[in-house]
This record gives sequence, structure tokens and C-alpha cells, in this order.
Amino acid sequence: MTKQEHINYWKVSAEKDWEVVQDLFNSQKYLHCLFFAHLVLEKLCKAHWVKDNSDDYPPRLHNLIRIITTTKLSISEEDLQFLEEFNDFQLEGRYPDYTMNIYKICNFEFTKEQLSRVEKIRSCLLTNLS
Repeated sequence: MTKQEHINYWKVSAEKDWEVVQDLFNSQKYLHCLFFAHLVLEKLCKAHWVKDNSDDYPPRLHNLIRIITTTKLSISEEDLQFLEEFNDFQLEGRYPDYTMNIYKICNFEFTKEQLSRVEKIRSCLLTNLS
């Protein structure tokens, strides 16, 4: 595969996951919705990683900050802080000992607010891939 094909793989995969995010939100599965929203951002960050590095295979990790800081992207401190906090959802959605606590805060309003911020960053990441 070419570098552009690798980038497109991550973009297309992120778009498919974004559809899942919408479905999960509409079915009120808020924790899972935020877990998939994290996947969307992770995949777009990995697309940028591929774009900005000589290798076509990004590191196999889930930490948005660790991925994004190895790209040429310029991210505001506010967005970096959000991404740092949003990293919780890649863990919280995977391990049952965290799940019960996080379920309590993942209501409609909280999830809607989080998705609004994710959409802002998602759009920025997509724009910078063009």
C-alpha cells in the first residue's frame, strides 16, 4: 500500500466508527458511544502520524496525546487538555472495574457535550489531512 492508502485506511475506518458513535448515542449507550468516539480520534491521529512520519505503521497505542505529539499538528492547549481527559474513555470502556463508576457520569447531557468537543477536533483533524 502507498502512504496515501494507509492514511485513507485510517480515515475510512474512523468515518465508519463515527457512524457507530451516532447509533450508540441515539440508542442511549453513552459509555460505548464515548469509547467509539475515542477510537475515531485515535484513528485520525494515526492517519496524521502516518502522514508525518516515514513509517506507514503507527505505534500500537491508544493514548491520543502520545500519538498526536509525534505529528506536525499544532493543537491548542485547551484541545490537548480535552484529549488528555478523553483518554479515560479508551480505558474506561475496556475494563469492568472502571465501568460502573463511569456509567454514573455518562448521561445524555455529559455525552452530548463530549461529542460536541470530539466533533470539533474530528473536523480539524480531517481538514488537516486534506
